Amino acid sequence: MEDDQFSKVSYVDVGSEYEGQRLDNFLIRHLKGVPKSRIYNLLRKGEVRINKGRVKPDTRLKVSDVIRIAPIRIAQRGDMPPVSKNLKRYLHDNILFEDDGLLVLNKPFGLAVHGGSGLSLGAIEAMRLERPQDKFLELVHRLDRETSGCLIFAKKRRVLLELQSAMQKNKIEKRYTALVKGRWPKGKTIINAPLRKNQLSSGERIVKVDATGKASVTHFEIIQRFDEATLMDVTLETGRTHQIRVHCQFSDAPIAGDQKYGDKLFNDNLKSKGNSRLFLHARYLKFRHPLSGDFVEIQAPLPKDLTALLEKLG
Repeated sequence: MEDDQFSKVSYVDVGSEYEGQRLDNFLIRHLKGVPKSRIYNLLRKGEVRINKGRVKPDTRLKVSDVIRIAPIRIAQRGDMPPVSKNLKRYLHDNILFEDDGLLVLNKPFGLAVHGGSGLSLGAIEAMRLERPQDKFLELVHRLDRETSGCLIFAKKRRVLLELQSAMQKNKIEKRYTALVKGRWPKGKTIINAPLRKNQLSSGERIVKVDATGKASVTHFEIIQRFDEATLMDVTLETGRTHQIRVHCQFSDAPIAGDQKYGDKLFNDNLKSKGNSRLFLHARYLKFRHPLSGDFVEIQAPLPKDLTALLEKLG
């Protein structure tokens, strides 16, 4: 059985929200479910044309361009799962900031930013399904599935590009709340340790401190001490994968509930007190808005389950 969604010639008019985007990146999003290798094969064969002319993958789109896409035969794919009632309600009730250019969601623990192979919805797929009026909606950055808090979506391409550039230049202030094992040393306020991504034979991705890795800097400030743990305010200077989690592990103070980089005895002890998740929350953002030029400050309140754990520890 074949999917007939793209089985006929299709024409797409380029709107202002896609001005300047590379053609291949546009097609990867537009032709959801079509393998990237198939898309590049279409481009090589001239089966994708703009204004009747042959084009290359890196062709930049212009407003009012007309993209012609030849019929595509692909295997039947499972339908995109619907957004559950609980997730619908959550997405509606937990938008921290929104205007014409962007929105910020207080992402819950356990929701991935991207879905996996059509089997589950991620934050971006759910938001697109729930907001069909937003013709352009893209993630500005990522958060781990286990991390809750501020997640930025761009509603215009210009906003996406400018915010991503600002992140790369460390012009977006990102602060997290984390609960770590033991008593954090009073004078320890910065960890500067390069990180390198590795992939295990099982396919699992893991990050380690490695002299050959990328420069990674994290700042720490003590909020509150407990008998067996310390509540920390954490600021990212760089934004590497799993950076806070690995820097805490490197400092012999792994984050509570971290199943990948954590301490099992510490996690089990806190589980007995009701904690069943990673205690890492992206609580604060500050950046200059690409459209207005004004500074925007956004705060995501600490989830109730994490607040309840602190009360038990206190």
